[in-house]
Amino acid sequence: MNKIISFEEAVAKIKDGMTIMIGGFLSVGTANQMVDGIVASNVKNLTVVCNDTAFADKGLGKLIANKQVAKVITSYVGANSASIEQMNSGELIVEFSPQGTLAERVRAGGAGLGGVLTPTGLGTMVAEGKDIVTVDGKEFILEKPLHADISLIGASMSDTQGNLTYRGTSQNFNPLMATAGDLVIVEAEEIVEAGTFKPEEVKTPSIYVDYIVRAN
Repeated sequence: MNKIISFEEAVAKIKDGMTIMIGGFLSVGTANQMVDGIVASNVKNLTVVCNDTAFADKGLGKLIANKQVAKVITSYVGANSASIEQMNSGELIVEFSPQGTLAERVRAGGAGLGGVLTPTGLGTMVAEGKDIVTVDGKEFILEKPLHADISLIGASMSDTQGNLTYRGTSQNFNPLMATAGDLVIVEAEEIVEAGTFKPEEVKTPSIYVDYIVRAN
């Protein structure tokens, strides 16, 4: 199977109302050209799972600034003025999840787990409406797993089979999110022949990757 497709083909797979996971941290490690393509496509009512909402003019924050996102599940919105304005006006639903908890919820979704137990957020608004589980006399919040219709992954390098590597901190959230999407699309800065990587260099195995697009 040839996994390499065009940006146009990849963007066409994003439909109104989908839940999308987008990897990266403040646009580092984000599939930014894919995001630009989605902005141009003008799909609506997306739910986005992300570490943060980046900036109003950069990264996945452009989707929010263009009012294409109905809900975001994230740990931080403070760098994006559009996120703050839309949250305060009620246009954007924001589900805050502490960063470590968010990562674990994505991991749980990818691993097929029923959720994770964490004490983080006990006694705060984070715990509101959630089940509290007692283990060995200690209370924990049951945080449910996260899944997505599509995960958008930003990789430094992919081979033609979809084995991925990441440079430095561009790895942020990408390996986890690659496991938790029904369909996984990778935007790779460089594509090399299969067999180029040593096994220990592969951070995301090709079995998780459905499609690859080449970043310009």
